Amino acid sequence: MKPSEDVVLQLREQVRRRLDLSGSVTDEALTGMVEEAVFAWCAGRTVTSGDKLALVRRLFHAFRGLDALQPLIDDPSVTEIMINAHDEVFIERAGRMSRYPVAFESRERLEDIIQSVVAGVNRVVNESTPIVDARLTDGSRVHVVLPPIALKGPTMTIRKFPERPLLMQDLLRLQALSEEAAALLQTFVRARYNLFVSGGTGSGKTTFLNALSQYIPADERIVTIEDSAELQLRSIPNLVALETRNANTEGKGEIAMRDLIRASLRMRPSRIIVGEVRGAEALDMLQAMNTGHDGSLSTGHSNGARDMMARLETMVLSGADLPVAVVRQQIASAIDIVVHLARLRDRTRRVTEIAEVIGLADGEIALNPLYRFEEEGEADGRVIGGLRPTGQPLQAVHKLRMAGLALEGIAPGGSA
Repeated sequence: MKPSEDVVLQLREQVRRRLDLSGSVTDEALTGMVEEAVFAWCAGRTVTSGDKLALVRRLFHAFRGLDALQPLIDDPSVTEIMINAHDEVFIERAGRMSRYPVAFESRERLEDIIQSVVAGVNRVVNESTPIVDARLTDGSRVHVVLPPIALKGPTMTIRKFPERPLLMQDLLRLQALSEEAAALLQTFVRARYNLFVSGGTGSGKTTFLNALSQYIPADERIVTIEDSAELQLRSIPNLVALETRNANTEGKGEIAMRDLIRASLRMRPSRIIVGEVRGAEALDMLQAMNTGHDGSLSTGHSNGARDMMARLETMVLSGADLPVAVVRQQIASAIDIVVHLARLRDRTRRVTEIAEVIGLADGEIALNPLYRFEEEGEADGRVIGGLRPTGQPLQAVHKLRMAGLALEGIAPGGSA
């Protein structure tokens, strides 16, 4: 007999009454109370040991964890948790989305959990500030939207990350890119090219940024700047991680991304990694790349390498009254390489384009495509194809020479 949600609510109420009488208790004492309640309910019923253990954990996490969400947080196969309302939960597992057959007891209970998550990273979410980004203790990214913006009730989306960040070898095993392209990107990172990773939502930009970071020399000082800390740069000993801060309930104390980019310039960084640019901070990122911080990395949302250039242009113009020609010159001189990721129809994440930014041509930002994804068909529901060199040689080789790296075999079209 598998315990129902009504049983969970009933036992939780029993434990809550005991807690009200006992005051604050340790985790060990709480576990004892939960086990007593579970074993008493199981007496005379046919319940497997696995179901008993699951019930104990569920009740414990109702007081110390994330209640119904905790099993999903602990499940490494779940990559995304989407709560549309207290009684409507969806998950993504192995790239496929499905409804999860568990609900919160009430809208108020979901709001309590949201408040505990947000408070854990010193952020505030309420009716006057109904949208907030936060994170869990394991680094999972959390996005919250409250009513009246969210019409069906409190909404929370949790993007989970693997305990061990994927390395480039893992991405090669998953066929996200070719070995030749991975070697080229490694060379670019070592030679301090400024790289920009673009892609749609869920295409794997942060994962790819983590993988690229393993090629950064260990003797460099890195400053990372993010809205909500997601990067896991474990191969870098000299690392400063900065995170933005929302305004308080009085509308004061906000620390925006562009404030952090400016502050990072005084920290003697070898490189600056900006987790994702979405707005006016793009100008500060470009200026950092243009003022001696070669080898910097960043990401942004787009549908392709060329589209990313147009989006960056729009971002800069949203916060600065500059001529378009000046903005394009800034972008062209700051960014060396654009790597575009996409999530294909078979739900795999692939590098679909690697392009070199080679300056301006007729007033437009000019790109030199080095690699493109070529589809060859489909088998067993999986897209067959790979990243192929275009035959165009790498044009900007001065950074390779400065780094003392050999040119032969590096450029996709042969020696540069």
